[in-house]
Amino acid sequence: MNPVVTETDRRDFDRHGFVVLESVIDSATLDILREECAVFVARTDAWLDDRGIDTFGITHRGKRYFIPNRYRDSDRMRRFVFGEAMRAITTAFLGDAVFLFNEQWVVKGAEQGMKFAWHQDSGYVNFRDPGNTHRPYLTCWTALDDMTRENGTISVMPHERVGSREKVFAHRVEPGTNDLVGYEGDDPGVLIEAPAGSVAVFSSTSLHRSDANTTTRLRRAYLTQYTREPLTSSNGELWGQAVPFVAEGRFVYDPTTDVATRRSR
Repeated sequence: MNPVVTETDRRDFDRHGFVVLESVIDSATLDILREECAVFVARTDAWLDDRGIDTFGITHRGKRYFIPNRYRDSDRMRRFVFGEAMRAITTAFLGDAVFLFNEQWVVKGAEQGMKFAWHQDSGYVNFRDPGNTHRPYLTCWTALDDMTRENGTISVMPHERVGSREKVFAHRVEPGTNDLVGYEGDDPGVLIEAPAGSVAVFSSTSLHRSDANTTTRLRRAYLTQYTREPLTSSNGELWGQAVPFVAEGRFVYDPTTDVATRRSR
């Protein structure tokens, strides 16, 4: 895998806050990610069963799953998260220093997959830590399925249509879904329809949303997020992860030292 990010891609990202790199992940890697996704959805269902619940945060059993920070449980996931494709993409937009901040499966169930409200990824950080002043980070949203209006693909709001590249808007909790909502206007944004293997790359300050999945198949994406430097909270503590990936343009990830405590879920 060696996706090429062009100067046009960089200019579009700088102007709009997002760009779509079509068909840059090969089919063999997609098959691996789909297999891993199934494993972690099944584990999440078992975790919910053990607790007798159907909702945990923004995860709703059978409808919508957000399953974060499981890559340490899978060598195959590590090879993608810290692989050549992500190195090429992240260094193109972040420069020669890159840290992993977060990764998660985002899955919508067939026929009942829930929508997801307009929000900024940085909005989730600032909602929990209002004094946070982090620099925007990078989200790489890898499509494991062909993404369409019908299966609930994402829509992204161009920066120029909200008048800001770095502002983090106030977010409120939406009752029932537990979503955070950062925009309630009429602009529909730009619908991202792209084949499996495409990567939508957007800033953590880019507003985005998704509709329900009304098809008979799952809608699966794998989301990895990267920063230029460790992201810290307003009191100086580490926020999320800060796993070294690239330093001075060189690959530096070392799996032997990446031994953070694994979560049971």
